[in-house]
Amino acid sequence: MSELQKNKTKAKGCWIDFKGFSLLLLPEKALWIKELNILLIADLHFGKAAHFRKSGIPIPEPIHRADFQKLEKLHNELKPSDTYFLGDLFHSDWNEQWEQLNTFLKVFDQTRFHLVKGNHDILPTFLYGQSVMKVHQEPLIIESFALSHEPIENSEGGHLNVCGHIHPGIFLRGKARQSVRIPCFYWSSHTLILPSFGNFTGLALISPKEKDKVWGISGEKVIPILSGTSIG
Repeated sequence: MSELQKNKTKAKGCWIDFKGFSLLLLPEKALWIKELNILLIADLHFGKAAHFRKSGIPIPEPIHRADFQKLEKLHNELKPSDTYFLGDLFHSDWNEQWEQLNTFLKVFDQTRFHLVKGNHDILPTFLYGQSVMKVHQEPLIIESFALSHEPIENSEGGHLNVCGHIHPGIFLRGKARQSVRIPCFYWSSHTLILPSFGNFTGLALISPKEKDKVWGISGEKVIPILSGTSIG
């Protein structure tokens, strides 16, 4: 893919700055930090469809196909040196979709994959040891960023806590009584909460405070709703 095509793709997102780092909020519901060339993704919940079927709920298998397509698109275009899954990568107990996911990730040999474990990441230790990912039990500090699954209370050191877990969404109401719920990026104080990446997840509607910043995701665009262009 040419640089022109890459720049067109990146233009669909929304750029913000934090302490000299350029952050790209992507419509695929992921975050890219340009200077570090790292991709951050939260709450994929892969394998959730199979988990539901195991419980007798007939969820069709192709429900996760869009997640694979988005992962492929992001890694082919951005070619990150590292991708960090910020928890809840796999929904629950082992099923065959865990093997499918690992086989899929092996294709992107230019990228090192990491998992910062979340509350749904409950697979046996030996399975994580056999995966393509480096698994982190605790939050990570990388330059000016603290990476975690759940928001870190009272984060110190001036780091921006990038996390997931919440599945943030916002309710928008139009002048003619139209309304819509859309996923969003949510920045409150020292915390940037990423939208849930997975196609088979719900939304938790947020109630932003006065100084909070929100970017909604509509189709292939990231739209500033309550935000400036430079923060931190």
